[in-house]
Amino acid sequence: MTSEKTWFGHPPGLTVLFFANMWEQFSYYGMRAILVYYMTKQLLLAQGSASIIYGIYTGCAYFTPLIGGFIADRVLGKKRAIIIGGSVMAVGLFMMTQEPLFYVALVTIAIGNGLFLPSLPSQIRDLYQPGDPRAGRAYNVYYVGVNIGGFLAMLVCGALGETFGWHWGFGAAGVGMVTGLMFYLWGQRYLPAQALQPRAEPPLAIRETMSRDTLLLLFGLGLAVAVFRSAYEQVGNTVALWADVGVDKMVGQISIPMTWFIAINPLCVMLITPFLLAWWRKRESAGLDPAPTRRMATGALIVAASYLFLAALSWKAGSVAVHWQWFALFWVVLTFGELFILPTGIGLFARLAPQRLGATTVASWFLATFAGNLAAGMVGTLWTRMSHPAFFTLLAVICTLASVGLRLMDARARQVAREAVSD
Repeated sequence: MTSEKTWFGHPPGLTVLFFANMWEQFSYYGMRAILVYYMTKQLLLAQGSASIIYGIYTGCAYFTPLIGGFIADRVLGKKRAIIIGGSVMAVGLFMMTQEPLFYVALVTIAIGNGLFLPSLPSQIRDLYQPGDPRAGRAYNVYYVGVNIGGFLAMLVCGALGETFGWHWGFGAAGVGMVTGLMFYLWGQRYLPAQALQPRAEPPLAIRETMSRDTLLLLFGLGLAVAVFRSAYEQVGNTVALWADVGVDKMVGQISIPMTWFIAINPLCVMLITPFLLAWWRKRESAGLDPAPTRRMATGALIVAASYLFLAALSWKAGSVAVHWQWFALFWVVLTFGELFILPTGIGLFARLAPQRLGATTVASWFLATFAGNLAAGMVGTLWTRMSHPAFFTLLAVICTLASVGLRLMDARARQVAREAVSD
């Protein structure tokens, strides 16, 4: 550990990474929340084109970390990768305030994100001694930071964009990125110095430290997560478009900004996570805690149920707008399922990572996210070709397929876990 003292029961470095990531996620989700609206309402792009651009951008934001993680491990070290990546992202976000720079800005943000994103979570393991039971739960704590940033982004960037103009929302996202970078620099003394330096070992060292079974497990997990995200990522795409016209957002004489509904997702993460962690700790003490893949499979099924709920709502309402309270309930159910699958998945990737290639292995998780987000853009093009109930049912089927795939990997996951303990 970096220090004998703890903050909130964990090494102080986790708090540093928590807040740095929180502000980076504020910038990402703030920009993402208004991206589709900006393209369809300001740039006047067709829905299908906006969906494809959304999918390509959000996909590339998770593809570039594969390259950036390798550069961080082998060339720059994690500290310099975060500083350079965060600075480039901030520049790209501020470029979003200038309409002619739209496409250049998207590319710039994706490049900076590639260096920044994998270099933060890959440092979490370095804060704990091998076998420390807090290490696994640290990723759920870290995930709360992601969602605090997302929650604030909807309230700030979303409201600014919808009320004063989309460029105000993008500018606020840029300020958030700068804030996160400054917090990371302030907290350097709480992070293990050796973990921030590039490694000298050749890339082939991964063959010496990762078994074939582990590689196959990571590949299978990545494939299942990609399938899951092709449906999950519709929350910022087609679900947002449906909510704009299909949800009655009036409370008295006041219209609730659409982005505030998206804020229910990170808010529920903050509220539900402590209870889930306590429940999981209790089950772990009783020897009932399931393998991570089973937990992830359960999460995918819960998200499938949330989309079935949305399908039923849209079918029953027909051409009438759905009351906003039902739409809010959809977000609660979806978030509950998300907490079972996404933080568990990235934590599993990080724990299986070889010491010499921590950022690279974590980046492979983001490669799965890239594939899923890219597929989400393609799935989104079906929005105008299907009825809304049929489309939401399709999303439920996709999540169910991901759940089945994860469940089938349970035996291999248990085998790999036993091998890791014996090593």
